[in-house]
Amino acid sequence: MAALLIALAVPLVAAVQTWNHVTLVDAMCAASIKGNPDGHTTECSLRCGADGMGLLTPDGTFLKFDAVGTKQALAELKATKKKDHLRATVVGELSGDSIKVQSLKLD
Repeated sequence: MAALLIALAVPLVAAVQTWNHVTLVDAMCAASIKGNPDGHTTECSLRCGADGMGLLTPDGTFLKFDAVGTKQALAELKATKKKDHLRATVVGELSGDSIKVQSLKLD
């Protein structure tokens, strides 16, 4: 019983994960682009991204970035010449449906 109480008292450590070549998208448009994620434009993500950015997994799940990740995503989008097909590699800790981003790089 004591071991169980100790185990419950120790906070769970979130594992760092990597998402490779996933679609980068703003939170506002995530649901509407599932049918054609590669058609979503850089211009739209920059315009709508102030409310948050995230990634769309291959199965259509949207995972929202924390504030740091949103800032990194918007910086990458501002620097790219890509107009669409916004794919990225993201490293971070998943908690529920949010990612605490450690690094993000457009592919």
